Amino acid sequence: MSDNTPYVYRIQPTRLAMLTEGPTPQEAEIISQHFNYLKDLTDKGTALFVGRTLTTDERTFGITVFEADSDEAAHKIMNNDPAVIAGVMRAELFPFRIVLVGKIPASEAISG
Repeated sequence: MSDNTPYVYRIQPTRLAMLTEGPTPQEAEIISQHFNYLKDLTDKGTALFVGRTLTTDERTFGITVFEADSDEAAHKIMNNDPAVIAGVMRAELFPFRIVLVGKIPASEAISG
């Protein structure tokens, strides 16, 4: 890891029916852009990992654990997420401390 500070941003859908009934064509396009944005952050080494719960109720959320050199830079990364820009997802930012790191099972890793 670099000397940057870890952060996590949590996202939740603003329209829960997107998960239970399916996305609109516009939402599907934005979610595709969101995935590509997060993949790019991961490929650059900024995002350490990205994932989401498999629930489809009001508790569902996704997280991105990433590094940034300041609170301002962290907010910029979160706020530049296409799903946040378009209002498809609402986001919250938290400073984060990584305490333990284990191996992610290959069966759980999804590559784009």
